[in-house]
Amino acid sequence: QVQLVESGGASVQAGGSLTLSCGVYGYSYSRYCVAWFRQAPGKEREGVATIDSDGTTTYAGSVKGRFTISQDNPKNTLYLQMNGLKPEDTAMYFCAAHRNPFHCIHVVVTGRGELDYRGQGTQVTVSS
Repeated sequence: QVQLVESGGASVQAGGSLTLSCGVYGYSYSRYCVAWFRQAPGKEREGVATIDSDGTTTYAGSVKGRFTISQDNPKNTLYLQMNGLKPEDTAMYFCAAHRNPFHCIHVVVTGRGELDYRGQGTQVTVSS
């Protein structure tokens, strides 16, 4: 049973920083990709960033230069370091994983498609 569990969401002031974590349990594929998505009320899901099993990263233009995705493989944990937060970053953030290491980039960039597994999300609220 694959399970993804996010944590680290909080309410912060604009310009602040947060680090989100995603624990990945029961996932044993040697080749994979994992990604962060977000969805604000009344808006469509938006891809934020992705990293694959080779460490290749891709970011949405709206977060490039402010957010950093990373993974700690021994700990089976995915991170999203968010700096320079803006009110428009307010959303539910959730992590997802897929067996095809190239699929996450497609979903993050185009906004279309689904990944094999996703977590329940953690709320990030940025006030001005």
